[in-house]
Amino acid sequence: MLRNGLEPWHLLIVAIVFIVLFGSRKLPDSARALGKSMRILKSEARAMKSDEAPLEPTSVQMAAEPTATPVQPEPRPGAEPAATTS
Repeated sequence: MLRNGLEPWHLLIVAIVFIVLFGSRKLPDSARALGKSMRILKSEARAMKSDEAPLEPTSVQMAAEPTATPVQPEPRPGAEPAATTS
């Protein structure tokens, strides 16, 4: 009976049933909403994979990241230098 699985005319019947049930006006909105939810699911799956990454940076990541050096603020012109107590 289902030896060959779905044939093209089966898919045509399913498409006609969807159009009759939901109407041609709601189908584009439904497809758009489905696309948005798929994009959200994909981005969340990527975020979960990146969360599982090792916490310690690799040597390549360490070489790529610059080290932070403290920046000394420049004195404003016309301002008196701060008095230091010795």
